[in-house]
Amino acid sequence: MDYPKYLERIHYDGELTVSFSLLKRLQQLHLLHIPFENLDIHQGVEIKIEHAFSKVVEQGRGGFCYELNSIFFGLLKHLGFNVKLISGRVANKEQGFGLEYDHMAIIAEIDGNTYLVDVGFGEFSAAPLKITLNTLQHDSYDDFQIERFDDTYLIVKNLVDGTFVPKYIFTETARTTDDFKEMCIYHQTSEKSNFTKRRICSIATETGRITITDDRLKIRKSGELTEKAFTEESEFYQHLEKYFKIRLSPRKN
Repeated sequence: MDYPKYLERIHYDGELTVSFSLLKRLQQLHLLHIPFENLDIHQGVEIKIEHAFSKVVEQGRGGFCYELNSIFFGLLKHLGFNVKLISGRVANKEQGFGLEYDHMAIIAEIDGNTYLVDVGFGEFSAAPLKITLNTLQHDSYDDFQIERFDDTYLIVKNLVDGTFVPKYIFTETARTTDDFKEMCIYHQTSEKSNFTKRRICSIATETGRITITDDRLKIRKSGELTEKAFTEESEFYQHLEKYFKIRLSPRKN
């Protein structure tokens, strides 16, 4: 893998000595320069985890968790970080959680501390979350807390209007990319998956976030939210190129 090109893709050219500060900076830059998106699913293009590096780094695209966290894991491992892939189960509207391998994330161990690292969950933490139970953690995006869920899982929550809302449950068991392949297919093909229901492309900015869905562009800047609805399919692709530098041909019906 051309890891210097990966660092160029996220605009990092500093010191590469393993440290928490380097991990934090790499995560921040990844979120600022690589979007979370599911566009290939709606373009009729199969997503394969093993093709993620080419797609994201060489073609300038984004991806979803299996793509983004797998290549970020590869970068961290290449740089000498002690990391492992883990499985998460995402909270749903029915107040339950998805199947095992529903979500891919990373755990990093640095100087005896473990951190939950995730660049593939869309709007989530700006920095690694220290795996210390029942401790409020604040970053530039949100407030988070990791708690014990049961004998097997931990749960990560974010604070919304004074209430902790579940994001996903996870274990600290090491996984391989092959473990996630079946669920990667599921999220591209099942009508039960949120990824097959609508297109989304979203990226963090220094002052907020830009998100586009099938018929709406949202720009949050310094706490102010601007929304623009549109009906023409051509507008979707125009916004996609303008705000995310992604140029795609209109999908075939």
